[in-house]
Amino acid sequence: MKSVLICAGAFIAAASLAMGQSPAATETKTIGGKTISIKYSSPRVRGRVGKIFTKDGQIGSDNTYPVWRAGANSATALHTDANLDLGGLAVPKGDYTLWADITDQDNWQLIVSKQTGEWGTDYSKAQDLGRVKMTMSKPASPIENLKYTISDLGGNKGKLQLEWENHIASVAFTVK
Repeated sequence: MKSVLICAGAFIAAASLAMGQSPAATETKTIGGKTISIKYSSPRVRGRVGKIFTKDGQIGSDNTYPVWRAGANSATALHTDANLDLGGLAVPKGDYTLWADITDQDNWQLIVSKQTGEWGTDYSKAQDLGRVKMTMSKPASPIENLKYTISDLGGNKGKLQLEWENHIASVAFTVK
């Protein structure tokens, strides 16, 4: 009986992955001797190119629209061991969640929230630490898996970048 339950559990786990679950991912970088990390779930486009970011698209059905959890499942988490200047926003060392205001598909704003540990549809504007304009560009071809990248630009400077579908959004930061 025990082996039947183990096999059933393994089958359910495999079926969940096959059905397009958004796997957990982490991006971590040390810049200026301080660690910055982002924990998120990485959704897939799965044939929905052009049908994700519109009002009637996939994200438009979230009750937080036009604010998006900038990932899937739980809200995207940011941890920084250093004080940051994130696109002009002072972010003290600590833990935050990241959201994106996608009202204008070509001009996103990154939202840094003081609230942590919430599900990705529990956004509260009252918890905003602040918002910063993101630099937008288009990839050469659609990006299937949502991906965050933290780049070390030298001299305590870095770049946080989010890529998915037909969007690349980034913001520069400085480790203080």
